[in-house]
Amino acid sequence: MKRKNSVSLKIVSLFLGLIFLVSLFAACGESATEPTTTEPELSGTLQIFHAGSLTVPLAQINEEFNKLYPDVEILSEAAGSATTIRKVTELGKECGVVASADYALIPELMFPEYADWYIIFATNQMCLTYTDDSQFADEITSDNWYEILQRDGVTYGRSDPDQDPCGYRTLMVWQLAEIHYGVPGLYDSLYGVADDMMRPKSVDLIALLESGDLDYAFEYTSVAAQHNLNYVELPPEINLADATLKDFYAQAVVEIAGTEPGTTITVTGAPVVYGVTIPKDFPRMDIAITWVKFLLGTEGVAIMAANGQPPVVPAQTNDVNLLPEALREYVE
Repeated sequence: MKRKNSVSLKIVSLFLGLIFLVSLFAACGESATEPTTTEPELSGTLQIFHAGSLTVPLAQINEEFNKLYPDVEILSEAAGSATTIRKVTELGKECGVVASADYALIPELMFPEYADWYIIFATNQMCLTYTDDSQFADEITSDNWYEILQRDGVTYGRSDPDQDPCGYRTLMVWQLAEIHYGVPGLYDSLYGVADDMMRPKSVDLIALLESGDLDYAFEYTSVAAQHNLNYVELPPEINLADATLKDFYAQAVVEIAGTEPGTTITVTGAPVVYGVTIPKDFPRMDIAITWVKFLLGTEGVAIMAANGQPPVVPAQTNDVNLLPEALREYVE
């Protein structure tokens, strides 16, 4: 259990960064590569569609990027990652960068027509957030949280699994908790009851927490740290953060909406890993590539780490030969 006044955001971020980078990517101890060139004449509009949980760090990255490239207008839109991608694939919106809280959605929903590569750039973990005014705030722990949620009058929330990876990851946490704690029927006890509130993306739940309309909400630890929320630190067996437990995580399976009406996609439990790509048809490719270089470079990496979203250094990709040449120096 974490209290918002017990540690600073900086300490939380550094601590999480160390844990994730060691457990998920043993090769991630190298320093990020500095951008090799700058383009002071760069100008135009860059639309970035990104996961809601990236809102805070990307706002800071955009601000620093604009100090180097003041003539680039950045238009950022936050949504659940599946919704973010469908803005491109189904609504046909112009977009220069797609940043997803689950890298696997990029090949699932965008390959091969809209993109053919992705870069893994950050990690995270699941937690249960609350405030000092939440019911039983002084009692909840990593051992009894699921019992607290089932008490009379306690309300809790999650995001929509069809729109947001945090939503289907919450359902995975519940499935894995049933196994880990040895409580048959736990998933069914938590799912779809009157006190289980759902919103399009996980950050939509924060206002409900702060207003007292919710006692608890399932979020990423980065979101908890960025918004100064208390949170229950879930065991590694269920927090989707430890790559060594990937086989255990794979026992959790969730069906979400597919690319066509009436179809579904099967999502299997796995560590929380973020991905970024550039849609094939973006007309100002030079701007998009330069922005992704900044994200993966020293300043971008530092901003991600400071916001409790441990960067993957060096970044990972599905196929280095498919990457724009300017991005290849940043990936393993």
